[in-house]
Amino acid sequence: MTEHNISATAAPTRPSLISRIARFPLTWMVVGAASIVVVNALLLAPSKAAGPVPWALALGLLGSLAAPFIYRVVMRMLARRAVPEMAVRRLAGEAAFGIAIGTAFIGISVLIVVALGGFSFHWSPDDVLGVVVPIIVVNLGAAIVEEFVFRGLVLQAVEQLGGRWVALAITSALFGIIHLGNPGATLWSGVAIAIQAGVLLGAAFLWRRNLWFAVGIHFAWNVGLALLGVSVSGHAAGGLFTVDVAGPALLTGGDFGLEASIVPVILGLVFAIPMLVLSRRAPEVTALR
Repeated sequence: MTEHNISATAAPTRPSLISRIARFPLTWMVVGAASIVVVNALLLAPSKAAGPVPWALALGLLGSLAAPFIYRVVMRMLARRAVPEMAVRRLAGEAAFGIAIGTAFIGISVLIVVALGGFSFHWSPDDVLGVVVPIIVVNLGAAIVEEFVFRGLVLQAVEQLGGRWVALAITSALFGIIHLGNPGATLWSGVAIAIQAGVLLGAAFLWRRNLWFAVGIHFAWNVGLALLGVSVSGHAAGGLFTVDVAGPALLTGGDFGLEASIVPVILGLVFAIPMLVLSRRAPEVTALR
């Protein structure tokens, strides 16, 4: 046997124990999520104390924009894989597509509640720019951080261990649970967010396999509600309108906001189910052996 043949048939080198630990999904999931949350919290704290002034908004946005950078480093260094799900060449198109879907989702939801007498809106602000800019910056940051943590790290890590359906169920439940600490939250609002946001955003990622698409939907939903003056996940929004709320909380969402309404829960499933059907054509992450 020649030297060439010996080299060609040699068994692949087994990765070291440290390398296997680093590549284990729960390792890069925990390291990545913790790093993103800590960096974002550190840069967001001064901006929360200062209020919506330009330097504070810029600092908060910087903390949010650190999330994609941290994600890339963790996936490259620990998971040891490429990150096509955040490719810059697809950023604009996927984000725009997501914003279009998210805008349609909130638009239809609000129109149904208005038609049923739950909401009525009145123009409110004197300083439009002073209202719109902080809303866009704050909600862009929230969408980026939450999508890179939940769909980027948690969903993909669990998917690699247990498959896409287990990953979708767990991330949806977690997304509802973390919102239980918000002002005005109830058990129902947690269930509602798990379905309308957790399932929809998880389905969106599984379909497109692109984080910018999920970020676009998330961003459009939060910004849309805030600009309309409707509470976002229990947080009051000083938007372009004041909203008069009437009727049962199951229709309007009550103090928590539209996310606790039955309307977007049903619509979220209407949007999510076709995405999940289409996602079956996308390759599933292979579980570890």
